[in-house]
Amino acid sequence: MNKKLGLPLLIALLLALCDGQTASAGLCGGGSYNCCPTAACEPSADYCCVRTSCCQPCYKTVQDIVWDQQCYTCYKTVYDTVVESHPVTCCKTIYETHYRDCCYTVCKPCYQTCYRDESYTVCKPCYQTCYRDVCTKVCKPTYQTCYRDECYTVCKPCYQTCYREECYTVCKPTYQTCYRDECYQTCKTVSETHYRDVCYTVCKPVCETRVVNVCGGEWQTRQECCPGPIVNKCVCDPGTWEWNCSGCCVYKPGCCRTVQVQCPPTVTCRKVWCPKVCQQTITCTRMESEVRHCKVPYTCCRTVPCCETRRVPYTTCTMVPQTCKRTIPYTTCTMVQQCCTRKVPYTTCTMVEECCTKKVPYTVCTMVQQCCTRKVPYTTCTMVQECRTKKVPYCVARQVQYTTCCQKTRCVPRCVPYTVTKCVPRIVCRQVPVQQCCPTNPCCPAPACGQKS
Repeated sequence: MNKKLGLPLLIALLLALCDGQTASAGLCGGGSYNCCPTAACEPSADYCCVRTSCCQPCYKTVQDIVWDQQCYTCYKTVYDTVVESHPVTCCKTIYETHYRDCCYTVCKPCYQTCYRDESYTVCKPCYQTCYRDVCTKVCKPTYQTCYRDECYTVCKPCYQTCYREECYTVCKPTYQTCYRDECYQTCKTVSETHYRDVCYTVCKPVCETRVVNVCGGEWQTRQECCPGPIVNKCVCDPGTWEWNCSGCCVYKPGCCRTVQVQCPPTVTCRKVWCPKVCQQTITCTRMESEVRHCKVPYTCCRTVPCCETRRVPYTTCTMVPQTCKRTIPYTTCTMVQQCCTRKVPYTTCTMVEECCTKKVPYTVCTMVQQCCTRKVPYTTCTMVQECRTKKVPYCVARQVQYTTCCQKTRCVPRCVPYTVTKCVPRIVCRQVPVQQCCPTNPCCPAPACGQKS
């Protein structure tokens, strides 16, 4: 299109250079308007009217891009974890405890409490109250009444209490604890240790080595190239500029066609489980029974008589004389003489000594021996043999097979479809009216509208 537009411009430039005048270029090689015939140069009509009548409606093809939504299905790889159970047979050792009866004899002491009579002598104090006669002299007044006219003397008695000390002897008992040695016979238990052979079974571990196959493997990552989907694409060919019958240059678009285009490939990574069997050496332990002997001590008790000495306390009582003093009250009477000068009867008092006897008590302690009997306890021990039975445990080992499940995990790939929506461009062509006038003739310059040449 650029070449077609530039060709008339190049021709006009060459003509201007060859003539050197602007007028000659406008007259298409002529020197002036004088060379044109008169009839040809006269205006035949108004230029503005002719130009207006020359313009006609044209249509231009315009391409619009329209986006259409297109859905297509894709696939993605999803790994599911699957747990598989594999039965495995194992052996385990079970120990069982059994009991057997074992008889043994024991000596059981039998204690018995007995009593024996034992006589002992006790001195018991016996108190007795006695009386002795004590003679005391007392002046006893003798009164006589006479009547005379003379002075007379009257004795007035004055009593006074006096005290005298008297010594007496008292026997006081003194008790003393003494000990004497006494022999008695007892039974002493003597323990003796003996040994007996006892058989017992022990389980001895025996190690064995064997080779077993172990199933294993590893995950390997593999890449897969998936080709892209084939889609339809609308492609427009380039258009051209063409001159129509009216002398207008019109752009003619190229034709639209549909072309299948393949999208770029996608690379996906997935993990693949590669199984592998390897040999592994394992050590197994089994138990073997073995009978052993051992010395088991046991104790026997027997009674041995023995003589022992013990100290037996006894109490002695000794009477110790002790002199004591006591105060005895007595009353004295003193006569006070008084002289009177009147005739009155008077009494003469003559003191007559009189011997009086009184009973004085005293206590006498006499020790009286008394024989008593008491029960003395003693213990006797008799050994009685008794047969007993006890349960002796022993261990028995046996192998028991059992089946257990081993959980193994593996990944299983699967394809999951999913829908993807994308926008696909589409070119839509439409005709647009364009106001376009006819091009002027380059040989005849167009005058301005409203002017006449």
